Formats: sequence, structure tokens, C-alpha cells
Amino acid sequence: MGQNGTFNILMYSHDTYGLGHIRRTMAIASHLCCDGVNILILTGSPIAGRFKFPERIDFVRIPGMIKKTNEVYRPLSIKINARHALDIRKNIITATAKAFQPHLFIVDKEPLGLKKEVLPTLRWMRRCLPQSHTILGLRDIMDDAETVRRDWAKKNVYQNLDALYSEIWIYGNQDFYDPIQEYAIPEPVRQKMLFTGYIPRQKPNRKAARRIRDDLGIGPDEKLVVLTTGGGGDGFALMDTYLAMLERNAPSVPFRSVLVTGPFMPRVDRKDVFKRARRQGASSFLFFRQMEKLMAAADLVVSMGGYNTLSEVLSQGTASLVIPREHPRLEQLIRARAFQAQGLIDYIPWGQCSPATLYRKIQALLDQPQIYRDALARFRFTGIDTMRSRINRFRSHRNVVAC
Repeated sequence: MGQNGTFNILMYSHDTYGLGHIRRTMAIASHLCCDGVNILILTGSPIAGRFKFPERIDFVRIPGMIKKTNEVYRPLSIKINARHALDIRKNIITATAKAFQPHLFIVDKEPLGLKKEVLPTLRWMRRCLPQSHTILGLRDIMDDAETVRRDWAKKNVYQNLDALYSEIWIYGNQDFYDPIQEYAIPEPVRQKMLFTGYIPRQKPNRKAARRIRDDLGIGPDEKLVVLTTGGGGDGFALMDTYLAMLERNAPSVPFRSVLVTGPFMPRVDRKDVFKRARRQGASSFLFFRQMEKLMAAADLVVSMGGYNTLSEVLSQGTASLVIPREHPRLEQLIRARAFQAQGLIDYIPWGQCSPATLYRKIQALLDQPQIYRDALARFRFTGIDTMRSRINRFRSHRNVVAC
């Protein structure tokens, strides 16, 4: 296991939909990487190759899957039976673990993987690598309590959390939302749970943010609003409402706009967004490689409030307006309420988001952003420090020099 004292970390990100999982995994990997640490990421993301991987980090691409319903998935690209595609994924995951011999295996979000595809690897590690650590990394909020309790009971997740995982890291603050109580976590599993705090993103300097504004032709006295819908697969409704807002208030809109659709927005919808944005003098992108810089350059970010997006926005200290979707999960709505209660963001319920409501709320936030900036300045990201502390402890037990 490991060469010349190296510490091998294997990370699994199922990535069936959107950008959140791979971006969170990449953020964690980039912060944890250091001399003596190798990180290998298992991912189903079709755009993993677009990200710049630092030295000592690499990835293994497993066939992509796309969700049709909460229980039904189909292959994203290859035209084979879904069961066969899942078997290929499972075999690649297991073979990679056996070849890489990880000291640490971090599973993102899905306790047993997509359709239990990680279960054989977890069992193999318990049997053949008993000194290695298996970690489940959970975002702050999975879904409403009733849904998670029912789903985890049905899939026998509670028992497997106890039997197969060394620790469970929750990437959030317990006083924002407490999944231990909400999801009825049994006492043996509670003892394994650690609230790391939220995961920070890179914060570009002011010069880099100014350069983005210059490249976009945004003057120093102009206000910039950035609209992002993450991967974009379900983002057109919000884009449509935003564009209708610009159209109804043209030509007197007192701010500039940048729209990032995301690579998974259907092509016909993207074309509509790009054409309408161009007519309103707004910039539009399919994918923005350095979202942190764009968010740092903005005066306000409008989003649907996924975990990854909010972590990126809060890291920049930029005011944020969230319009959380309520289907197929309530996760974003619950998070929006929790963050609003802390004074960190404002939000509009999905059913109340009209062009007029959106316009009023944006104007109010641009006119008086300081209350949110003050709250953001007080907010502390502790996720990486906590994880580094745990990994250094794991390494010290193997007589490996800590980072």
C-alpha cells in the first residue's frame, strides 16, 4: 500500500446529474493534496476532463449514468442495457480500489453508491484492508427528514453505515441543520459522525476579479449580477424568468448580467437563452471554468442554492439570492431557509418567483448589500482544516509524515 511512504486517498463521486458532486470532490481533493499524498478520483462526470487537476491528483472515468426518476437510471452515452452499464461501473470501482490499495476511501453522498455499486468495494476493504479508513462524506442536507428516513430504511443504509464506515463526515454546521436528529441516526452511527463545517473554495484576489470585469466590459461603477443554474439540466425555468425580467424592464435595467447555463441544459433551451441574452446586452456562457473568479467579480449571484454553488458564493463574500427548486427534493429549500435564518442569503420561494418579484428583490439587494456582507465576513469555513486534522491523524498512525 503506497510507495515510499505515500498515503493513497481514493474518492468516489457518482455524478449522475449536474456539477455539484464533482466540483465538491475536486475542491476537497485540491485542498487535501500535498507531498506524500496521492489522490485518485472515481467519477461518472462526462466533463471531468474539463477541470485542471493539480499534480498528485488524477481520475478514473466510469461510464456516465443519468437519472430518469429517483429510482431509474440509464447510460448517458453508451447504448447498452442499464444493468450492464452498472456492472461495468461496479467492476471498474472494485478493480481500481484493489490496484490502488487506498489508505483512505471517501465516498461522496451516496452511502452505498449508485444502485449499491460501491458496496462490494466497501466489503472488500473491510475484509482485506482492515487498517484503511472508509469515510462517507455527506452534504449538510440530503432531503426532508421523512424522505431520507424512509429511503435509508428501505435500502438498509443505517446498518451499513455502522458496519462498513470508519467515520461519517458532514460538510456543514450542526447549528444550521442537524441531520443526526432529522434523520433519526442510531446511537452507534452517531458516534462516527463528525461535523466538519462547510468546504471553502479558492478566493481570487481583487486583481483577478477586476480582470474578469474588464474582460466582460463591466465598468467600475456598474453593478454586475451573475445567474448560474449549476449543471443546468433543470435550470431553464429560472433562466427564462430572469430573461423575461430583463425584457420587461429594458432598456432601463440598472445592472449588467452574466448568465451561465451549465453544460447539461438541453440544447434547444440553451439556444433560446443565448439569443435572448444577446438581445438584452447580457453575456451568456455554457460553462465557466473559473466560477470562483466570476462570483468574486459579481455584486450579486442569483442561483438555485445547491450546496456547491452556495459554498462558492459564500467563499467570495458576495451577496446571494436563491430561488430553490422544490422537486425532486426539498434539499435546496431547506438550505435556503437555514442560510437565510443565519443572515447569509435571501431567497424567493420557487412558486413566488415572477419577473416582477425577481426584479424588486435584485434591486433591493444591490441597493443594500452590507447586511449580508457583514454576516458573510463573520462566517467561517472549517471543513478543510477539520479534514486535514483527521487525515494527519490517520497518517501518523502509519508513521507517515503529516502535511
